Amino acid sequence: MRRLLLVSCSAVGLLVLLPVSGAIAVELPVRKAGLWEMKVLSGGTVPEMTMQQCTDETTDKDMATAMSPVAKEICSKQDIQKTATGYVTDSVCGIAGMSIKSKAEITGDFNSAYTVKTTSRSEGGPAGGAARDSNSTIEAKWVGACKADQKPGDIMMPGGMKMNIKDMEKLKSMIPKQPGK
Repeated sequence: MRRLLLVSCSAVGLLVLLPVSGAIAVELPVRKAGLWEMKVLSGGTVPEMTMQQCTDETTDKDMATAMSPVAKEICSKQDIQKTATGYVTDSVCGIAGMSIKSKAEITGDFNSAYTVKTTSRSEGGPAGGAARDSNSTIEAKWVGACKADQKPGDIMMPGGMKMNIKDMEKLKSMIPKQPGK
């Protein structure tokens, strides 16, 4: 089964959208193979960012498998429901002493375009920060076949930085363990 884990890490100003698996009755569709452009709008708190990802069916499924242990480690709640217009997710996750409660509304067809609108509330953190609410939107659109120098899993970030999502397995060891897990 697949679903999305949307975590807004206000400490580093990042928005991470990752498919994760779990025992759920609803499964999100696999995105159309090719190059996807994702524009991240964060309501003025962080500058707009546009990135591209080259994907195929295997890569989307691999991401779900690779990130499932991470999500289980950092999230105490991960729910997804099918709605008349798409999907709604609710999650409660914790990282570095910060609790993040998020709700995301996902609309679109995963073949040409989809949108993820997220509201989140983060509390705590290394400095014991006050509660903070944030809103963000990811507008994703399929732009065609991957470029000749790209392989499935490649993410092209602003400033020319390129990474491959398949390297996320290496990042799991960097996430701090939650007490009692």
